[in-house]
Amino acid sequence: MKKLFLIVKTLVLSALLASSAFAAEKVNINTADAATLDRVLVGIGPSKAEAIVVYRKQNGAFRSADQLASVKGIGLATIEKNRDRILLGGVAPAAAPAKAAPAKAPVAKAKAAPAKAR
Repeated sequence: MKKLFLIVKTLVLSALLASSAFAAEKVNINTADAATLDRVLVGIGPSKAEAIVVYRKQNGAFRSADQLASVKGIGLATIEKNRDRILLGGVAPAAAPAKAAPAKAPVAKAKAAPAKAR
């Protein structure tokens, strides 16, 4: 009887953990405030969340989740724990450099030689 109870208990706990993994809240790291980053991201406390916001203001929007590693105190392990929670909306596409019109070299007009009468 104890084995059956232990098996049922394990199955219920596994089901709860699996459902919570699928229901993970997501956060846009380019628009969220520090309080939201602190609440949603695993291993990110108030000071790291504030560091993310400061980095974003100084350097512009994050283009990938891996770019969070540039923020002091955030490593790749923390990014991997949160990869399914991170959204990157609000990133403006990179502006294509304007094509300059090719410089035209001045064309020297050659004087036509007068036609000789034969």
